[in-house]
Amino acid sequence: MLTEDILKHPTRVLSESQRERFFEEGCAVVEGVADARWLERLRAAMAEMVEASRQVAASDERFILEEGHGPEDPRLRRLTSPVSHHETFWDFAAESASADVAADLCGPDVKFYHSKLNFKWPKGGQRFDWHQDIPTWPHTDYSPVTVGIYLEDCSEEQGPLLAIRGSHKAPLHSMYDKQGNWALKIPEEELPAGWKDEVVSLTGPAGSAVLINCRVIHGSAANTSARMRPMLLNVYSSADSMPYVANPIPSPYEGRIVRGRPARFSCHDPRGCELPPDWSKGYVGPWAFQKPGEAAHS
Repeated sequence: MLTEDILKHPTRVLSESQRERFFEEGCAVVEGVADARWLERLRAAMAEMVEASRQVAASDERFILEEGHGPEDPRLRRLTSPVSHHETFWDFAAESASADVAADLCGPDVKFYHSKLNFKWPKGGQRFDWHQDIPTWPHTDYSPVTVGIYLEDCSEEQGPLLAIRGSHKAPLHSMYDKQGNWALKIPEEELPAGWKDEVVSLTGPAGSAVLINCRVIHGSAANTSARMRPMLLNVYSSADSMPYVANPIPSPYEGRIVRGRPARFSCHDPRGCELPPDWSKGYVGPWAFQKPGEAAHS
């Protein structure tokens, strides 16, 4: 669904001014989207998965490990597709206010796409370079939105998400490097003049939703604190938005309608989008092409 059509529908969770600001800036923080009951359930599910990771010695389909990970000191970068590994994560994606927020930004008919749980371990979670999401998973329109939930309070020291306001309105950047590798990185010298003045730090207390437009340029800072920064990210789209390529993070719930009804017609934005590598045989992230010590997760 196109933005002008989404705005014709009333909001469920956001105020009209919050929604208009999101479409103007491409990012927002909304506190209290995950209440105390949901946070308790999500943290318990997260703890179960961290405990399971103690038995894993190398990154696999579930866990992407941070350097130094071991059974006595688990250190994770990502739990891939948490909805595939613990029912609480799917319950939250489908039943909580997270999906209602998505309906405010995608239109009343909402489709689930994929999820991830990104960690920034204390004194180790590193920065993630500037990038845009949609070239990794292009759709027929630009309705896809990421609703990220901080499972713990996130301060400046913990490596919050950073975004460049208004960058979603400019042409998309290539996510390939000069050698043709999928790098998922925009060099700072290629960013528009004055970009530093538009950087916003998306901090917030536990339960806050960080909303990221699929075109907005964003990244994250390093975690220099003694506290973990776990962030659950669910990607939703309008029901009439169709992916062009294989989902890099597939799950049994891909394409599930979580609000409203299935679409009868597809929506197409006239603006094109760079296509990523073929993910049908598995997702190859940007980490192989980042310098040692630079790999991280948004």
